[in-house]
Formats: sequence, C-alpha cells, structure tokens
Amino acid sequence: MEKELWKGNEAIAEAAIRAGCNCFFGYPITPQSEVPEYMSVHLPQAGGVFVQSESEIAAINMVYGAAGAGMRAMTSSSSPGISLKQEGISYLAGAEVPCVIVNCMRGGPGLGTIQPSQGDYFQATRGGGNGDYRTVVLAPSNVQETVDFVQEAFDIADQYRNPVMIVCDGLIGQMMEPIEWHPVPKRDLPPKDWAASGRKGRDHHNVINSLYMAPEDCDRHNQHLEEKYAAIAENETRWEEVDCQDAEVIITAYGTPARIALTALETLQAQGLKAGLFRPITLWPFPWKALRRVAERPSVKAFLDVEMSSSGQMLDDVRLAVEGRRPVRYLGHAGGVMPTVEEMAESVKAVWKEVQ
Repeated sequence: MEKELWKGNEAIAEAAIRAGCNCFFGYPITPQSEVPEYMSVHLPQAGGVFVQSESEIAAINMVYGAAGAGMRAMTSSSSPGISLKQEGISYLAGAEVPCVIVNCMRGGPGLGTIQPSQGDYFQATRGGGNGDYRTVVLAPSNVQETVDFVQEAFDIADQYRNPVMIVCDGLIGQMMEPIEWHPVPKRDLPPKDWAASGRKGRDHHNVINSLYMAPEDCDRHNQHLEEKYAAIAENETRWEEVDCQDAEVIITAYGTPARIALTALETLQAQGLKAGLFRPITLWPFPWKALRRVAERPSVKAFLDVEMSSSGQMLDDVRLAVEGRRPVRYLGHAGGVMPTVEEMAESVKAVWKEVQ
C-alpha cells in the first residue's frame, strides 16, 4: 500500500469523510481551522452537509440535532472552542447521542496561545459539562494514528451511543507526515432504531431527551449510564508499553511528548540506564490496571510523567494507578514549550539517582 503525505488537520477531515461522516458543523479557530476548511470543500462532494455555524455553541447543538436524527455527525475545535461546547457535550452524553469531537489542543488558560499544548486533559477526561458523564477519549501520537482513530471513533460512538473525543495537540494537527489509509475494523453495530427520524411504521415517537424530572428516574438513568461506562472501560481501554519489561524508570506520556520520549529512551539505553515508556492511548478509560501491573514489577523504581502542561494533569491518573507503590515525578511545560530529548533524559537520570 502506497503512503501519502498529509497534513494532520486535513487528514482528520478526510478520515471522517471516509468513515461515513454525513454532517460537519464547526467554527474556525487556530490551530484546527484546516479541518472545517477541508470539510467545506470535500464533504459536500461526498454527499454530506457542511455548515460553518455562527459559534461553537451553535455547532455542538447542530451536532446534537443531526446525530439525534441518526446522522454520523462531527465537530472539531481547539481548546477555548471546546470549552464553549461543554454544555452540548453533556446533553449528548445524557441523551446517549453518538458523535465525534476533535480537539486540537492549544495553550491556555483563557485565550492563551495558538501553540500546541496538553492543558485540556482534565476537561476531556473529567467532563467539562455538568453531571455524571463520560466521553471516550482517544489520544493519537502521530498523524497515522489520528486518521485511524478518527475513522474508528464513529463506530465506537455508534456502538455505545456516546460522544467520542479525539485529543491531539496542535503540533499533530499542523505537521505533515506520510500515512497509509487502513481499512477500519468493522464492528457489529446496533441499528439506530432510537433516532428521531420519523415514525417509519413505529407505533410511537422516538424522543431524544436528557431531562428526568423524577429523582428516581434520573437516578435510574445514571445507573444505566454507569453500566455502559463500565462496559466501555472493559472493552476499549488501550495503551502501549515500550521497553517496560525490565525498566527501572518508566516515562508516562501521551501524544507528542510520547514520541519525544522514544528518542529519550534510545539516549538513556545507550548510556546503560534501563528506561521504558508507558503510553495511554485512551485517556478515558485510562489504563489504570495496566499501569498498576507495571508499577508492581520488581525492577521498576520510579515513574516520570511528562506532559505539555504546567503542573501535570494526567499526573493525577498516573498517581492513582501507581497507588503509592513507587515515586512519581513530573516534567512539563505549557504554552507551546515542548520538553526536549535531552531534558527528558536528564530528568530520568535525576529520578534514578534519587531512588538509589
């Protein structure tokens, strides 16, 4: 299969079209603006609908309407725009309406910077909207994974009737890399017989709703959602381990920092230090059990969490998984400053000396 050179954001849009995306609603914001730009030209050519909404709030509610009618709907934005979408995302999760949301993260808080960041981890994994809900969160580390995950995200969303979010820092959205177009593994998806798309011979109306006035009804609905989230955690948790089997210091990282960590591992191993990388691929569900098993290995002495955020956000999940079995230290920058190979290697060596 021949490789093609694609820019990350344009590849995201093309991947969605190939996955059968019917409708895209979005609003331009750096560094993801090429996604709606590409969609505006190519989605109508594929028979779909593109709308540049008047705001991010309008976009997510258009997704709610189209996806509620059974369409494969998608939106994309960057950090402040995703913040504006949070109420709609909560509605989508509460009404069990599937959709795909892409966040090309930029630095914050507030308007921050247009440079790449990972400061939206809490927002994505804890739910930025109201109530008890979860979104499946996939975190690619290169353009190839991004297009694969975007295509699969539509099936995951349909299977569980739940929003799926792809989070990639702005660097992945802006870089160009060679990719291959892989066929997406087919899932046995349930029919969308819940969609508000007309009676079609039914003896009842389908109603898309997240409002439960009786406390007992709302409690029952939340219990149902929790059962679904447990099934997602059981079936969809993903991670990657690199050289972790006999490592003494484990780097935990996702996205671009995980790519940088691979070169740092080569540097450290050339100097005789046994280091490994644990990369969460699903930020939610987070691979707590898998990381806990790594922490229990006799060779492991400590962890170094590396992120593009100021004081660490995935750091909380790393500590929860490790459960105090080993020390966990942190290296990070925000606002578009990326940790370097040399900085990672030196930090790992400092942690290694600390625990001797």
